[in-house]
Amino acid sequence: MQQRRDFLKHAAAPVALAALNPWGAWAQNASLPLEQVKIVNGFPAGGTADVTSRRIGDKLAGSAYTRGPGVVENKTGAAGRIAVEAVKNAAPDGATLLLTPYSMMSIYPHIYSKLSYDPFKDFVPVCLGSMLAHGLAVGPMVPASVKTVNDYLAWARANPKDANYGSPAAGSTPHFLGALMGLSQNVDLKHVPYRGSVPGVADMIGGQLASMVTPHGDFIANHKAGKIRILATSGKARSPFVPEVPTFAEQGFPDLTVEEWFGFYAPAKTPTAVVTAANAAINAALKDRMVIDSLAVSGLTPLGGTPDDMARDMKRQYDHWGPIVKRIGFTAES
Repeated sequence: MQQRRDFLKHAAAPVALAALNPWGAWAQNASLPLEQVKIVNGFPAGGTADVTSRRIGDKLAGSAYTRGPGVVENKTGAAGRIAVEAVKNAAPDGATLLLTPYSMMSIYPHIYSKLSYDPFKDFVPVCLGSMLAHGLAVGPMVPASVKTVNDYLAWARANPKDANYGSPAAGSTPHFLGALMGLSQNVDLKHVPYRGSVPGVADMIGGQLASMVTPHGDFIANHKAGKIRILATSGKARSPFVPEVPTFAEQGFPDLTVEEWFGFYAPAKTPTAVVTAANAAINAALKDRMVIDSLAVSGLTPLGGTPDDMARDMKRQYDHWGPIVKRIGFTAES
């Protein structure tokens, strides 16, 4: 009888622990390859986040990580935070990944006093996806004589009612690039936040918005079609995708030199073996010629690397943007 009581006590212990930690059993029993993986991003279909998610996700099929391709879910809203929160609360079994620009992880902690997630505790870096430069573009509201950043700032100063710029989200890197641009010449540029780049570009083409700062890949097709004009890009060198466009630095704005990445994250407590498998599969996808070429169409360069590489740069960006956000004076409540 005593032996039976001891057996039942020990057998009940894992059940009690599982009740306290409902994801514990999932994490311990995660088996590879997974049947299906979902990639969640916080921006609309057609933008650079969506392109990165889909092109890489398509090539994950048949890997040691997942049998099927990644299924993309665009959970827009709250400046990208809805997608981040959804993945934070997902089972840590590797079946759900977040694809996000570093803004949501390295900049948002500086602007939201009550952020609903901790980027450094609630997520595990998996792999860097793609890198991009941002761009400043103007639409038909701005005269054709405006050809440079300084031309645009002079026009904005002379036309204060129309002096605005859109960005894909309040608190995003493009938002702050536009703010820094205005501060540099003491020009009051009104910020117009959108749910991603696509609706903002549409408004700019339609003449409802003067300019936009966003990943320059979201401008390329319309720039080449003559519907809008890219005035500058934010990279260290000219973009190979629009080599005729000078950088901000070339035009006297070195502080606007920024190259941002999209990265893949898993929920905290995802098993190391699963993260390692996901990292290997993403790195392999980024070497695929079809992925490289399709990313290039949207002005994106493949990255890759280890989870530690990503974690280090995430912290570096966090430290870099803190003083800049303070200088601009923006908070979620402002």
